[in-house]
Amino acid sequence: MQQQQGYQAPPQNDIEANKGMAILAYIIFFVPLIAGTYKTSPFVKFHTNQGTLLFICNCAFMVLMSILIFILAITPLGFLSFLLTFLYFAPLVFVIIGIINAAGGKFVKLPLIGGLFTILK
Repeated sequence: MQQQQGYQAPPQNDIEANKGMAILAYIIFFVPLIAGTYKTSPFVKFHTNQGTLLFICNCAFMVLMSILIFILAITPLGFLSFLLTFLYFAPLVFVIIGIINAAGGKFVKLPLIGGLFTILK
């Protein structure tokens, strides 16, 4: 089991019992928040934090990409706006990485965005 620096790895039985909820934290981030599972499980809390952070970054990314694509579309470089639309799939890559880590029982932050800030303390 991998663990990030500064985080205490949860017990193995916590990981096995809560893998489903940790995976769900990347698909529908607010379910563990509503269910309150993150309060009792350090594993779910970690992945819920990562899933919520991914959601926030995804919203900001989508707004910025929309503005950039709009600006490019009204310029002579409009053909680049079509190519940039493929970047909309980038958050999906992070979701897949998070799901793989949660399903594998890993305690690993998402690349690039995982260490920006902690939402759930």
